[in-house]
Amino acid sequence: MKIDRESAEGRNVFTAYDEGWVEVSGRRHSANIVVAGERIVPGWTAGGFEGLQVAEVEALAAMKPEILLLGSGRAFRFPSPALLAPLYAARIGVEVMDTRAACRTYNILLAEGRAVVAAIIVD
Repeated sequence: MKIDRESAEGRNVFTAYDEGWVEVSGRRHSANIVVAGERIVPGWTAGGFEGLQVAEVEALAAMKPEILLLGSGRAFRFPSPALLAPLYAARIGVEVMDTRAACRTYNILLAEGRAVVAAIIVD
């Protein structure tokens, strides 16, 4: 599905998604990915949702976003509170949703000028 582009000139935005991939600023990615306005981290969390590690969440907290969107894949899945503890400790807002919703929400928040990071599980 193509996404209508929100106003965020020169920044990384989700431009499309479908089962097994997301597209960021016109470039398709078929592996888990972290997207921020100025930065893309491909190959994030090789273990997928079930293999998500605290150290990977700590790396997200180190990016210091105002809000982190966790796209849990095709289905909504919520990680354990202990896994998200580094984000809570850093006073970072966390929203967990399926990947499609996370892509759309990221674009809206970015267009509003928010410091947002999307950690996306692609499945």
